[in-house]
Amino acid sequence: MQNISSSFKLPNGSILKNRIAKSAMSENFGTRYHAPSSGLIHAYRVWTKGNPGLLITGNIMVDSKALGEARNVVVEDYKHFKELKEWAKAVEGTGVHLWPQINHPGRQAFAAINREVFAPSAVPLKMGGASKMFKTPKALSENDIWNIIKRFGNTARIMKEAGFTGCQIHGAHGYLVSQFLSPNSNIRTDKWGGTLENRTRFVLEIYREIRSQVGPNYPIGIKINSADFQRGGFTEEESIDVIQLLGNEGIDLIEISGGTYEKPAMIKGNRKKSTIEREVYFLDYIEKARKITNTPLMLTGGFRSVTVMENALASSKLDIVGLARPFCLYPELANQIFNGSVKRFEAPIPKIGIHLLDKLGGVELPWYELQIHRLGKGKLPKKDLSGILAFWFSVKSLFIKSFWKN
Repeated sequence: MQNISSSFKLPNGSILKNRIAKSAMSENFGTRYHAPSSGLIHAYRVWTKGNPGLLITGNIMVDSKALGEARNVVVEDYKHFKELKEWAKAVEGTGVHLWPQINHPGRQAFAAINREVFAPSAVPLKMGGASKMFKTPKALSENDIWNIIKRFGNTARIMKEAGFTGCQIHGAHGYLVSQFLSPNSNIRTDKWGGTLENRTRFVLEIYREIRSQVGPNYPIGIKINSADFQRGGFTEEESIDVIQLLGNEGIDLIEISGGTYEKPAMIKGNRKKSTIEREVYFLDYIEKARKITNTPLMLTGGFRSVTVMENALASSKLDIVGLARPFCLYPELANQIFNGSVKRFEAPIPKIGIHLLDKLGGVELPWYELQIHRLGKGKLPKKDLSGILAFWFSVKSLFIKSFWKN
């Protein structure tokens, strides 16, 4: 474990004390008013005790009128600054980094909890019967685009002031930044659409705005798709070009992922057998990315054994190993890896037997959210948690929120 336990210096000078990061996961654990709940904060205290180098939060939304989930935390002003400071204190004095993942859902915003939905273009999601859960978005105006860019910077600055040690832009999984990058969802004919240069403008301006508000010495990362895995979508070749552009801008850490709501490649059930046998998602891609950038690379998805993690780091294809769902079932995972008590860690795929919901992760995502909620309430993870219970939790949160004012 020579590589996993070693420290790593980011371009801005910040030090990660080891190479293990908890990647962002859906949490759906804010309060009714979109503040971080006491349970959410406690879950991060639990994870901090596990001693990873980096903890990245679930979605922190930049606009209370644009929600991905009913209980998203939203940071658009100082309304919940006290709770944010308490959250940041979860890692105080431990050397563990805590970064918010900053996001806007764009068209991936459930109709039940959003009165209006905006995206680069008025292109609806194509998800078969599940499409009915989403509205056809309205195309963003030029002023709307700049307003959202400013919101990303504003949220990052407030989180820095609260005590968070860096931040990550969510540019993957079909959310707004990803929508601008994809020619499937971005059919604009102005300077924000068309060529890759124009489609990349949005994410570059977000990075520049955040940098202008947090200063040169604050870590900024991004999660970006290796590809959308859709015909006519954001391609691997385009992703490599965007990574190079972000590296040239001076971004500190690039996390590789892939897929969208329409094509959720990040869900294990949608992966090809050959990829499953290799264990790790997107490993071929990150090898290509390494050849064109010196920017630190983080790979998340599929890591389930210490040996594979160590070998991947030893190959120098990546710098940081990202783990997400294993942290829900092994909350002290980093320490367990270091002391040798865990060599392999499984993350089950709960199902309820309804093909569409199982394929889209409609049970899988809330099942892991409920595990996070258990940690936040001081309980142990429950590997035999009912898939039906998780599905009901998901439906209930959408149904109740639909009666609240956004």
